[in-house]
Amino acid sequence: MDKLSVAGLLVAVFAIYIGFSLDGGHLSALLELPAFIIVFGGTLGAVMLQSSMQQFTHAISLLKWIFVPPMHDINRGIDEIVAWATKARESGYLALEDTALEIEDSYTQKGLNLLVDGIELDNFRATLELDLDIYREHTLRSANVYEAMGGYSPTIGILGAVLGLIHAMSNLTEPALLGQGIATAFIATIYGVGFANLFYLPIANKIRTIVHQQTMYREMVCEGLVAIANGENPHAIENKLSAFRLEQ
Repeated sequence: MDKLSVAGLLVAVFAIYIGFSLDGGHLSALLELPAFIIVFGGTLGAVMLQSSMQQFTHAISLLKWIFVPPMHDINRGIDEIVAWATKARESGYLALEDTALEIEDSYTQKGLNLLVDGIELDNFRATLELDLDIYREHTLRSANVYEAMGGYSPTIGILGAVLGLIHAMSNLTEPALLGQGIATAFIATIYGVGFANLFYLPIANKIRTIVHQQTMYREMVCEGLVAIANGENPHAIENKLSAFRLEQ
């Protein structure tokens, strides 16, 4: 569980709620179903229109990363690579075949399998780098889905405000309906700006941060496996990979 994400969400929501309450406001005044439907539904529809089905569903699947991000321990990864280098140096690459079966990370498992297969060194590096580039690009596009929602939401909020005012103007002779229309107008604007800046944009940036961390870890794995394939000394490999500890 990412405690910082949980704390950040709670701080943001409660700060707004407490500030609103201190000024005499009530939470019920911010609950407006028509405004929510306009802003959330309009934003979701606009993003669905611009996205492919695969990219949209992938973006939705990444929501769990906000609170339960994939974790990669750089220090542990370096220790494992050094152990693999030692094992390969003593018993050959085929000794890593069983190790590959135990690895959960698909990228590392693929690299070990390529190493065991004895693929030519240049092709080995090129294959791992291509796999990494495609993964990074695909995942960042999913982050862009939430960034797009952060862009559309305030605009849809303004649209909701205009619709609310149109409704209010059509009921000038009925004060109760007039108040309802004005409430929808203002609250739609709040929803549009609030959803964008409290949820959509932070989610996009959080996903980008996690992708950066994963990319650095996989770059370390790539460099380590290429060094093993090149027959480098385990101690030299450890010294080379120690630079990645700065990303921990």
